[in-house]
Amino acid sequence: MKHIIIVEDEIFMREELTEIFQKAGYCASCVTDFSHITEDILKMDAGLVLLDINLPGTSGFFVCRELKQKSALPILVLTSRDQLRDELHALDLGADEYLTKPCRKERLLARVSNLLRRYEGRGNLLEGPGFLLDKQTYTLYIHDQSIVLPKNQGKLLEAFLVHRGEFVAKELLCTALWGTAEYIDENALQVNLTRLKKTMKSLGIQQQILFIRGKGYQMTEKGGS
Repeated sequence: MKHIIIVEDEIFMREELTEIFQKAGYCASCVTDFSHITEDILKMDAGLVLLDINLPGTSGFFVCRELKQKSALPILVLTSRDQLRDELHALDLGADEYLTKPCRKERLLARVSNLLRRYEGRGNLLEGPGFLLDKQTYTLYIHDQSIVLPKNQGKLLEAFLVHRGEFVAKELLCTALWGTAEYIDENALQVNLTRLKKTMKSLGIQQQILFIRGKGYQMTEKGGS
């Protein structure tokens, strides 16, 4: 049974959406605390996120971007905002579908069903800029080809994708590589990072791994900081 996460601040709309999905055979859960939406969703066994744009204390645009940076979850935006610029902005941030309220339940369920079919088999995939990484096999999909990365390179790339846009401490990278950070082998870590950088460059990945003293490592756009 697919799990639909509903991010909607209007209580009556939440209840109506929950009923629609449950009657259609889905498991439906609602986010009611809007202070840590992304973190809460990533802890759930989500199959799809139904996301409103107008949320208290934050923006659905921001949530959409964060979710797409850290997961391969399908996102369907359902909002009262019917301006083309809002739709284009949401799609540019990674939203898979954009529907405006009011929306017939038949149309909503059809879009959800289509999205879930499109994402079948992608639960193990992490999205990067222009590529996908299978975190079970460390297969990298890029430029219509697939490459199986050496295990250590795959582990490092997974860590950067899970924490995309963030600084990643060397302790976390060591834990990703060797399962512990009790003893940090700086030389071994640098060797593995250098190998990953060379692989990324050879594949034409438009990202670089930078080290900022006091903050850690970050995978960022070339020329960024």
